[in-house]
Amino acid sequence: MVVVTAMVFVADQWTKVLVESRIPDRAVVPVVRGFFNLTNTKNSGAVFGIFSESNVWWKTPLLIGVSIALLIVMVTLVIRTQHLHWATGIGLALILGGALSNLYDRMRAGMVEDFFDFYIRSYHWATFNVADSAIVIGTGLIILQVLVAG
Repeated sequence: MVVVTAMVFVADQWTKVLVESRIPDRAVVPVVRGFFNLTNTKNSGAVFGIFSESNVWWKTPLLIGVSIALLIVMVTLVIRTQHLHWATGIGLALILGGALSNLYDRMRAGMVEDFFDFYIRSYHWATFNVADSAIVIGTGLIILQVLVAG
């Protein structure tokens, strides 16, 4: 689990450095026209940009505090659980790696770097990053394991 968590953290940080160094702020680089762009955006809010437009002073400390609390709960559950199904273990490792990387960004810069921009016509999915992808995939693995084993 530790290796997967570290791989997600490193991959997310590395891709963010690449984007920040090669794509100007708010620039859009078409990858698959009509479907996928790379962009350089900063998200000071929560997942999917929730609260990103809010300018209250306590937003970032609150998001950091909630993230730390959730990480402590997850790590405690992993430590107390003796035998995790492999899908649950990988899922938790993906979630932890993504959450740690986004938390690191939020603590360092007060926001996270998002750059994957998927869309169809005028509908754009919320811009996201590798950490967000790992969190969603990890959550999906855990849900799938619960549904199959349940």
